[in-house]
Amino acid sequence: MTAGRVGAVDGRAILPTIRTARLVLRAFVRGDLADLVRLDTDPRVMTYIADGRPQAPDVIAKALDRVLRYPTLNAMLGVWRASLRGSDAFIGWYSLKYAGRSTDIEIGYRLLPAAWGLGYATEGAAAMRDHGFGPVGLSRIIGVTHPDNLASQRVLAKIGMRDEGWGRYYDRRLRLFAVERPGASASAPARGTAERGARGRDA
Repeated sequence: MTAGRVGAVDGRAILPTIRTARLVLRAFVRGDLADLVRLDTDPRVMTYIADGRPQAPDVIAKALDRVLRYPTLNAMLGVWRASLRGSDAFIGWYSLKYAGRSTDIEIGYRLLPAAWGLGYATEGAAAMRDHGFGPVGLSRIIGVTHPDNLASQRVLAKIGMRDEGWGRYYDRRLRLFAVERPGASASAPARGTAERGARGRDA
């Protein structure tokens, strides 16, 4: 995995570009809205997300506004647009960000069905883990999934996360996985119980 230069928007730091063996992960721009609409209006993609229904385009546009703002409030954290190296073909996104209003940092991803079953989920999630433990300097990262989303649970296990049972995130009871940075302190934050203050919120 290699990380590129950190750019800026209106003088504010944005996300670094990250390259893996097969993927390029970069910050979203407003021109990426059509890609997000294609992703979030697909009922297969949304099965285990929120209420399981495709999102309306206006809701997706507002979500993109939050995605663009997030790294300006939380340095080096956010959501990366994912494309294939050499083609710029959009396959979805990966994220490293606060898990809702908790103090835990989570890895997330959302991929188009055409990218399923090819190892991209694991490859991109591992890149998020390495970014978190490397440049960001985290000591612990979590992942949460819908209880029935066994495929995502396998992905989290493949990148070294252990099954910690259950946690409450996004006002829901979800399966919880976590990994500590090698050599980090054995002590870990409480599982999603602490609420963050105003700083760093995605408002």
